[in-house]
Amino acid sequence: MTTELNFTLHPAQQRIFNSKKRFKVVGAGRRFGKSYLARVKLIVKALEMRNEYGYELADKACYYIAPTFNQAKDIMWQPLKQMAAPITKKVRENECILTLTNGRQIYLKGSDRPETLRGVGLSYVVLDEYAFMKEEVWTAIIRPTLADARGGGLFIGTPNGKNHFYDLFLSADTAEETDDWGAWTFKSLDNPFLDPKEVVLATKDMPLEFVKQEFEASFSSFGGTVFNSDMFTVEDKGLHGGDLYIAVDPAGYEDVKGIAQGKTKRLDETAISVVEISTDGWHCHEIITGRWNVRETAVRILRAAQKYKPRAVGIESGALKNALMPYLQDNMRRLNTYPYITALSHGNQKKYDRIVWALQGRMEQRRLTFQPGDYTNKLLNQLLDFPNPLAHDDMMDSLAYIDQIGVTPYDMDQRLGTSEWEPLDQTSGM
Repeated sequence: MTTELNFTLHPAQQRIFNSKKRFKVVGAGRRFGKSYLARVKLIVKALEMRNEYGYELADKACYYIAPTFNQAKDIMWQPLKQMAAPITKKVRENECILTLTNGRQIYLKGSDRPETLRGVGLSYVVLDEYAFMKEEVWTAIIRPTLADARGGGLFIGTPNGKNHFYDLFLSADTAEETDDWGAWTFKSLDNPFLDPKEVVLATKDMPLEFVKQEFEASFSSFGGTVFNSDMFTVEDKGLHGGDLYIAVDPAGYEDVKGIAQGKTKRLDETAISVVEISTDGWHCHEIITGRWNVRETAVRILRAAQKYKPRAVGIESGALKNALMPYLQDNMRRLNTYPYITALSHGNQKKYDRIVWALQGRMEQRRLTFQPGDYTNKLLNQLLDFPNPLAHDDMMDSLAYIDQIGVTPYDMDQRLGTSEWEPLDQTSGM
Protein backbone atom coordinates (compact mmCIF):
# COMPACT_ATOMS: atom_id res chain seq x y z
CA MET A 1 0.00 0.00 0.00
CA THR A 2 1.32 3.44 -0.97
CA THR A 3 1.18 6.24 1.58
CA GLU A 4 1.07 9.79 0.28
CA LEU A 5 2.42 12.76 2.19
CA ASN A 6 1.20 16.19 1.18
CA PHE A 7 3.49 19.14 1.80
CA THR A 8 2.68 22.73 0.97
CA LEU A 9 5.68 24.97 0.51
CA HIS A 10 5.46 28.64 -0.37
CA PRO A 11 7.59 29.81 -3.33
CA ALA A 12 10.62 30.89 -1.28
CA GLN A 13 10.68 27.59 0.61
CA GLN A 14 10.28 25.76 -2.69
CA ARG A 15 13.37 27.45 -4.12
CA ILE A 16 15.48 26.12 -1.26
CA PHE A 17 13.88 22.67 -1.34
CA ASN A 18 14.36 22.23 -5.10
CA SER A 19 18.03 23.18 -5.11
CA LYS A 20 20.46 20.33 -5.82
CA LYS A 21 23.13 21.81 -3.57
CA ARG A 22 24.48 19.38 -0.99
CA PHE A 23 24.84 22.02 1.73
CA LYS A 24 22.34 24.88 1.96
CA VAL A 25 22.83 27.96 4.13
CA VAL A 26 19.70 30.02 4.67
CA GLY A 27 19.39 33.31 6.56
CA ALA A 28 15.70 33.97 7.08
CA GLY A 29 13.57 36.37 9.09
CA ARG A 30 11.26 35.38 11.92
CA ARG A 31 8.10 33.56 10.82
CA PHE A 32 9.51 32.84 7.37
CA GLY A 33 8.66 29.16 7.81
CA LYS A 34 12.12 27.80 8.66
CA SER A 35 10.89 25.04 10.97
CA TYR A 36 8.27 23.83 8.50
CA LEU A 37 10.85 23.61 5.73
CA ALA A 38 13.20 21.75 8.08
CA ARG A 39 10.50 19.18 8.91
CA VAL A 40 9.73 18.54 5.26
CA LYS A 41 13.39 18.18 4.36
CA LEU A 42 14.11 15.80 7.25
CA ILE A 43 11.21 13.51 6.39
CA VAL A 44 11.99 13.43 2.68
CA LYS A 45 15.65 12.69 3.35
CA ALA A 46 14.80 9.98 5.90
CA LEU A 47 12.57 8.24 3.35
CA GLU A 48 15.50 7.79 0.96
CA MET A 49 17.18 4.38 1.02
CA ARG A 50 19.87 5.40 -1.47
CA ASN A 51 21.06 8.93 -2.14
CA GLU A 52 21.94 10.64 -5.42
CA TYR A 53 25.56 9.56 -5.05
CA GLY A 54 24.61 5.87 -4.95
CA TYR A 55 25.30 5.29 -1.23
CA GLU A 56 23.11 2.91 0.78
CA LEU A 57 21.51 4.77 3.70
CA ALA A 58 19.80 2.03 5.73
CA ASP A 59 22.18 2.48 8.68
CA LYS A 60 22.44 6.27 8.44
CA ALA A 61 20.43 8.64 10.61
CA CYS A 62 19.05 12.14 10.10
CA TYR A 63 19.62 14.77 12.79
CA TYR A 64 17.75 17.93 13.67
CA ILE A 65 19.98 20.05 15.93
CA ALA A 66 18.93 23.18 17.82
CA PRO A 67 21.05 25.23 20.25
CA THR A 68 19.65 23.17 23.16
CA PHE A 69 17.81 19.87 23.38
CA ASN A 70 14.83 21.54 25.04
CA GLN A 71 14.62 24.02 22.16
CA ALA A 72 14.75 21.17 19.66
CA LYS A 73 11.92 19.44 21.48
CA ASP A 74 9.82 22.59 21.83
CA ILE A 75 10.25 23.65 18.20
CA MET A 76 10.22 20.39 16.31
CA TRP A 77 8.98 17.32 18.20
CA GLN A 78 5.19 17.62 18.16
CA PRO A 79 4.84 18.99 14.60
CA LEU A 80 7.39 16.47 13.30
CA LYS A 81 5.49 13.56 14.85
CA GLN A 82 2.25 14.86 13.38
CA MET A 83 3.66 15.37 9.90
CA ALA A 84 5.41 11.98 9.85
CA ALA A 85 2.57 10.04 11.52
CA PRO A 86 1.44 8.13 8.35
CA ILE A 87 4.95 6.70 7.88
CA THR A 88 6.04 6.29 11.50
CA LYS A 89 6.83 2.84 12.87
CA LYS A 90 8.07 3.71 16.37
CA VAL A 91 8.30 6.78 18.62
CA ARG A 92 10.80 7.12 21.48
CA GLU A 93 9.42 10.05 23.43
CA ASN A 94 12.13 10.62 26.02
CA GLU A 95 14.96 10.57 23.48
CA CYS A 96 12.94 12.25 20.71
CA ILE A 97 13.68 9.64 18.06
CA LEU A 98 11.31 8.71 15.23
CA THR A 99 11.72 5.40 13.40
CA LEU A 100 10.00 5.42 10.02
CA THR A 101 8.38 2.44 8.32
CA ASN A 102 11.51 1.98 6.19
CA GLY A 103 13.57 1.53 9.36
CA ARG A 104 15.41 4.84 9.11
CA GLN A 105 15.52 7.25 12.06
CA ILE A 106 15.23 10.97 12.74
CA TYR A 107 16.86 12.25 15.96
CA LEU A 108 16.33 15.56 17.74
CA LYS A 109 19.50 16.89 19.37
CA GLY A 110 20.87 19.90 21.22
CA SER A 111 24.26 21.41 20.43
CA ASP A 112 24.72 22.06 24.15
CA ARG A 113 25.16 18.32 24.65
CA PRO A 114 28.00 17.55 22.21
CA GLU A 115 28.61 14.11 23.70
CA THR A 116 25.25 13.00 22.25
CA LEU A 117 26.20 14.07 18.73
CA ARG A 118 29.10 11.67 18.27
CA GLY A 119 29.31 8.10 17.08
CA VAL A 120 26.41 7.96 14.60
CA GLY A 121 26.82 8.02 10.82
CA LEU A 122 24.54 10.60 9.22
CA SER A 123 22.98 11.06 5.82
CA TYR A 124 21.45 14.46 6.53
CA VAL A 125 21.47 17.14 9.22
CA VAL A 126 19.52 20.31 9.90
CA LEU A 127 21.28 22.88 12.11
CA ASP A 128 18.57 25.31 13.20
CA GLU A 129 19.73 28.71 14.55
CA TYR A 130 23.35 27.84 13.83
CA ALA A 131 24.33 31.40 14.76
CA PHE A 132 23.64 30.48 18.39
CA MET A 133 25.75 27.31 18.39
CA LYS A 134 29.48 26.89 18.75
CA GLU A 135 31.22 26.70 15.39
CA GLU A 136 32.93 23.47 16.43
CA VAL A 137 29.61 21.62 16.52
CA TRP A 138 29.71 21.63 12.74
CA THR A 139 33.41 21.60 11.95
CA ALA A 140 34.66 19.11 14.55
CA ILE A 141 31.65 16.89 15.27
CA ILE A 142 28.96 16.82 12.58
CA ARG A 143 30.94 17.30 9.36
CA PRO A 144 32.98 14.08 9.75
CA THR A 145 29.82 12.00 10.34
CA LEU A 146 28.53 12.92 6.86
CA ALA A 147 31.64 11.76 5.00
CA ASP A 148 30.82 8.04 4.64
CA ALA A 149 27.72 8.57 2.51
CA ARG A 150 28.38 12.10 1.25
CA GLY A 151 25.53 13.33 3.39
CA GLY A 152 24.07 16.81 3.14
CA GLY A 153 22.93 19.57 5.45
CA LEU A 154 20.68 22.55 5.90
CA PHE A 155 21.89 25.50 7.99
CA ILE A 156 18.92 27.71 8.69
CA GLY A 157 18.27 30.51 11.11
CA THR A 158 18.04 34.20 11.84
CA PRO A 159 21.33 36.15 11.69
CA ASN A 160 23.06 37.19 14.90
CA GLY A 161 25.58 39.75 13.73
CA LYS A 162 28.64 38.84 11.70
CA ASN A 163 29.67 35.67 13.49
CA HIS A 164 30.48 32.17 12.21
CA PHE A 165 27.00 31.82 10.63
CA TYR A 166 27.74 34.93 8.58
CA ASP A 167 31.14 33.55 7.57
CA LEU A 168 29.54 30.28 6.45
CA PHE A 169 26.81 32.14 4.55
CA LEU A 170 29.36 34.35 2.80
CA SER A 171 31.50 31.36 1.87
CA ALA A 172 28.49 29.49 0.46
CA ASP A 173 27.19 32.58 -1.33
CA THR A 174 30.48 33.14 -3.15
CA ALA A 175 31.07 29.46 -3.98
CA GLU A 176 31.46 28.32 -7.57
CA GLU A 177 28.34 27.22 -9.40
CA THR A 178 29.64 23.64 -9.43
CA ASP A 179 30.42 23.67 -5.71
CA ASP A 180 28.43 21.71 -3.10
CA TRP A 181 27.40 24.88 -1.27
CA GLY A 182 24.57 27.35 -1.86
CA ALA A 183 23.19 30.31 0.09
CA TRP A 184 19.86 32.12 0.27
CA THR A 185 18.45 34.98 2.31
CA PHE A 186 14.77 35.77 2.75
CA LYS A 187 12.81 38.35 4.71
CA SER A 188 9.92 37.45 6.98
CA LEU A 189 7.49 38.91 4.45
CA ASP A 190 8.74 36.50 1.79
CA ASN A 191 6.31 34.18 3.54
CA PRO A 192 3.04 35.04 1.73
CA PHE A 193 1.00 33.59 4.60
CA LEU A 194 2.37 36.11 7.10
CA ASP A 195 0.12 39.11 7.70
CA PRO A 196 2.17 42.32 7.19
CA LYS A 197 0.20 43.95 10.01
CA GLU A 198 1.63 41.41 12.44
CA VAL A 199 5.16 42.38 11.43
CA VAL A 200 4.33 46.06 11.93
CA LEU A 201 3.01 45.36 15.42
CA ALA A 202 5.93 43.09 16.31
CA THR A 203 8.50 45.71 15.26
CA LYS A 204 6.75 48.72 16.75
CA ASP A 205 9.16 49.23 19.66
CA MET A 206 12.25 47.55 18.21
CA PRO A 207 15.54 49.26 17.40
CA LEU A 208 16.09 49.51 13.65
CA GLU A 209 19.12 47.18 13.89
CA PHE A 210 16.97 44.43 15.35
CA VAL A 211 14.22 44.94 12.77
CA LYS A 212 16.79 44.45 10.02
CA GLN A 213 18.29 41.42 11.72
CA GLU A 214 15.18 39.62 12.97
CA PHE A 215 12.70 40.34 10.15
CA GLU A 216 14.85 41.28 7.17
CA ALA A 217 17.53 38.63 7.81
CA SER A 218 20.31 41.21 7.62
CA PHE A 219 23.72 40.17 8.92
CA SER A 220 24.09 43.42 10.82
CA SER A 221 26.94 44.08 13.20
CA PHE A 222 25.97 46.35 16.06
CA GLY A 223 28.60 48.87 17.04
CA GLY A 224 29.13 52.29 18.52
CA THR A 225 27.28 53.77 21.46
CA VAL A 226 24.08 51.93 22.28
CA PHE A 227 22.49 54.76 24.25
CA ASN A 228 23.13 58.50 24.27
CA SER A 229 21.80 61.38 26.34
CA ASP A 230 19.59 62.66 23.49
CA MET A 231 17.53 59.47 23.77
CA PHE A 232 16.90 60.04 27.49
CA THR A 233 13.57 61.87 27.75
CA VAL A 234 12.51 63.15 31.18
CA GLU A 235 8.87 64.27 31.41
CA ASP A 236 6.71 65.08 34.43
CA LYS A 237 3.64 63.08 33.49
CA GLY A 238 2.53 61.73 36.84
CA LEU A 239 0.09 58.84 36.73
CA HIS A 240 -1.84 59.16 33.48
CA GLY A 241 -4.22 56.23 33.31
CA GLY A 242 -2.08 53.41 31.98
CA ASP A 243 -1.37 50.00 33.49
CA LEU A 244 1.44 49.85 36.06
CA TYR A 245 3.99 47.04 36.33
CA ILE A 246 6.95 46.40 38.62
CA ALA A 247 10.03 44.37 37.63
CA VAL A 248 12.68 43.33 40.14
CA ASP A 249 16.28 42.32 39.40
CA PRO A 250 17.48 41.05 42.82
CA ALA A 251 21.12 41.12 43.90
CA GLY A 252 22.73 39.29 46.81
CA TYR A 253 21.35 39.97 50.27
CA GLU A 254 24.58 40.41 52.26
CA ASP A 255 24.62 43.18 54.81
CA VAL A 256 27.06 45.70 53.31
CA LYS A 257 27.52 47.74 56.49
CA GLY A 258 31.17 47.81 57.46
CA ILE A 259 32.39 46.72 54.03
CA ALA A 260 35.01 49.00 52.51
CA GLN A 261 33.49 51.65 50.25
CA GLY A 262 35.47 50.52 47.22
CA LYS A 263 34.17 46.98 47.56
CA THR A 264 30.61 48.20 48.05
CA LYS A 265 30.71 50.08 44.76
CA ARG A 266 31.56 46.90 42.91
CA LEU A 267 28.64 44.92 44.35
CA ASP A 268 25.51 44.44 42.27
CA GLU A 269 22.40 46.18 43.55
CA THR A 270 18.79 45.15 43.63
CA ALA A 271 16.76 47.27 41.21
CA ILE A 272 12.97 47.72 41.38
CA SER A 273 11.51 49.38 38.26
CA VAL A 274 8.03 50.90 38.23
CA VAL A 275 6.67 51.48 34.74
CA GLU A 276 3.32 52.66 33.41
CA ILE A 277 2.31 51.32 29.98
CA SER A 278 -0.19 53.11 27.77
CA THR A 279 -0.80 53.75 24.08
CA ASP A 280 2.01 56.34 24.30
CA GLY A 281 4.51 53.65 25.28
CA TRP A 282 6.33 53.24 28.59
CA HIS A 283 6.70 55.86 31.31
CA CYS A 284 9.14 54.95 34.09
CA HIS A 285 7.98 56.45 37.38
CA GLU A 286 10.81 55.25 39.57
CA ILE A 287 13.69 52.80 39.87
CA ILE A 288 14.52 51.94 43.47
CA THR A 289 18.03 50.59 43.95
CA GLY A 290 20.19 49.48 46.84
CA ARG A 291 21.99 46.63 48.55
CA TRP A 292 19.69 45.32 51.29
CA ASN A 293 19.22 42.16 53.31
CA VAL A 294 16.46 39.83 52.17
CA ARG A 295 13.86 41.10 54.63
CA GLU A 296 14.35 44.75 53.68
CA THR A 297 14.30 43.84 49.99
CA ALA A 298 10.89 42.21 50.45
CA VAL A 299 9.56 45.25 52.32
CA ARG A 300 10.79 47.67 49.65
CA ILE A 301 9.11 45.64 46.90
CA LEU A 302 5.83 45.57 48.80
CA ARG A 303 6.01 49.27 49.67
CA ALA A 304 6.36 50.01 45.96
CA ALA A 305 3.41 47.73 45.21
CA GLN A 306 1.40 49.43 47.97
CA LYS A 307 2.13 52.85 46.47
CA TYR A 308 1.59 52.07 42.76
CA LYS A 309 -0.88 49.13 42.83
CA PRO A 310 0.64 47.35 39.79
CA ARG A 311 -1.09 44.73 37.68
CA ALA A 312 1.89 42.45 38.26
CA VAL A 313 5.22 42.29 40.06
CA GLY A 314 7.84 40.30 38.14
CA ILE A 315 10.94 38.98 39.90
CA GLU A 316 13.91 37.39 38.13
CA SER A 317 13.69 33.65 38.75
CA GLY A 318 16.38 31.70 40.53
CA ALA A 319 17.83 31.22 44.00
CA LEU A 320 17.50 34.90 44.91
CA LYS A 321 13.79 34.89 44.14
CA ASN A 322 13.31 31.65 46.06
CA ALA A 323 15.00 33.18 49.11
CA LEU A 324 12.84 36.27 48.81
CA MET A 325 9.41 34.61 48.53
CA PRO A 326 8.91 33.57 52.21
CA TYR A 327 9.68 37.12 53.34
CA LEU A 328 7.29 38.55 50.76
CA GLN A 329 4.53 36.23 51.91
CA ASP A 330 5.09 37.09 55.59
CA ASN A 331 5.12 40.83 54.94
CA MET A 332 2.08 40.73 52.67
CA ARG A 333 -0.04 39.92 55.68
CA ARG A 334 1.67 42.54 57.82
CA LEU A 335 1.30 45.30 55.21
CA ASN A 336 -2.09 44.07 53.94
CA THR A 337 -0.74 44.20 50.39
CA TYR A 338 -1.14 41.22 48.06
CA PRO A 339 0.30 41.94 44.60
CA TYR A 340 0.30 39.35 41.84
CA ILE A 341 3.88 38.03 41.68
CA THR A 342 5.27 36.23 38.64
CA ALA A 343 8.68 34.87 37.66
CA LEU A 344 10.87 36.54 35.04
CA SER A 345 13.47 34.70 32.99
CA HIS A 346 16.34 35.74 30.76
CA GLY A 347 15.17 33.02 28.33
CA ASN A 348 18.71 32.10 27.25
CA GLN A 349 19.18 35.61 25.90
CA LYS A 350 22.40 37.44 26.54
CA LYS A 351 21.93 40.42 28.83
CA TYR A 352 23.17 42.76 26.10
CA ASP A 353 20.54 41.57 23.63
CA ARG A 354 17.77 41.65 26.23
CA ILE A 355 18.49 45.24 27.25
CA VAL A 356 19.00 46.56 23.72
CA TRP A 357 15.88 44.80 22.46
CA ALA A 358 13.65 46.15 25.21
CA LEU A 359 14.99 49.68 25.61
CA GLN A 360 16.86 51.06 22.62
CA GLY A 361 14.00 51.20 20.11
CA ARG A 362 11.58 52.66 22.62
CA MET A 363 14.05 55.35 23.64
CA GLU A 364 14.88 56.21 20.03
CA GLN A 365 11.19 56.66 19.26
CA ARG A 366 10.44 58.55 22.50
CA ARG A 367 8.18 55.71 23.58
CA LEU A 368 10.12 55.29 26.82
CA THR A 369 10.13 58.36 29.04
CA PHE A 370 11.21 58.96 32.62
CA GLN A 371 9.53 60.73 35.51
CA PRO A 372 11.87 63.29 37.16
CA GLY A 373 13.46 61.90 40.31
CA ASP A 374 16.65 61.15 42.18
CA TYR A 375 17.16 57.94 40.19
CA THR A 376 17.51 59.58 36.74
CA ASN A 377 21.17 60.63 36.97
CA LYS A 378 22.22 57.21 38.17
CA LEU A 379 20.23 55.52 35.40
CA LEU A 380 21.60 57.85 32.72
CA ASN A 381 25.15 57.08 33.84
CA GLN A 382 24.48 53.35 33.54
CA LEU A 383 22.98 53.82 30.08
CA LEU A 384 25.95 55.85 28.85
CA ASP A 385 28.42 53.27 30.24
CA PHE A 386 26.61 50.31 28.68
CA PRO A 387 27.92 47.75 27.67
CA ASN A 388 31.11 48.34 29.65
CA PRO A 389 31.55 45.10 31.66
CA LEU A 390 33.11 47.06 34.53
CA ALA A 391 30.04 49.31 34.97
CA HIS A 392 26.73 48.60 36.69
CA ASP A 393 23.68 47.74 34.56
CA ASP A 394 21.26 46.69 37.32
CA MET A 395 18.74 49.46 36.62
CA MET A 396 18.66 48.74 32.89
CA ASP A 397 18.31 45.02 33.48
CA SER A 398 15.34 45.56 35.77
CA LEU A 399 13.74 48.02 33.35
CA ALA A 400 14.19 45.66 30.40
CA TYR A 401 12.32 42.91 32.28
CA ILE A 402 9.14 45.02 32.02
CA ASP A 403 9.03 43.79 28.43
CA GLN A 404 8.17 40.30 29.72
CA ILE A 405 5.19 41.24 31.86
CA GLY A 406 3.90 44.49 30.36
CA VAL A 407 1.02 44.44 27.92
CA THR A 408 0.87 47.39 25.54
CA PRO A 409 -2.64 48.57 24.55
CA TYR A 410 -2.83 49.58 20.89
CA ASP A 411 -5.24 52.25 19.69
CA MET A 412 -6.29 50.79 16.36
CA ASP A 413 -9.17 52.20 14.36
CA GLN A 414 -11.47 50.31 12.05
CA ARG A 415 -9.17 50.82 9.11
CA LEU A 416 -7.14 47.85 10.33
CA GLY A 417 -9.91 45.66 8.97
CA THR A 418 -9.04 46.84 5.46
CA SER A 419 -5.92 46.32 3.40
CA GLU A 420 -4.61 49.75 4.45
CA TRP A 421 -2.37 50.12 7.48
CA GLU A 422 -2.11 53.43 9.28
CA PRO A 423 1.08 53.60 11.41
CA LEU A 424 0.57 54.66 15.01
CA ASP A 425 3.95 56.35 15.10
CA GLN A 426 4.24 58.73 12.15
CA THR A 427 7.92 59.40 12.83
CA SER A 428 9.09 55.80 12.77
CA GLY A 429 6.40 54.55 10.40
CA MET A 430 5.48 51.78 12.83
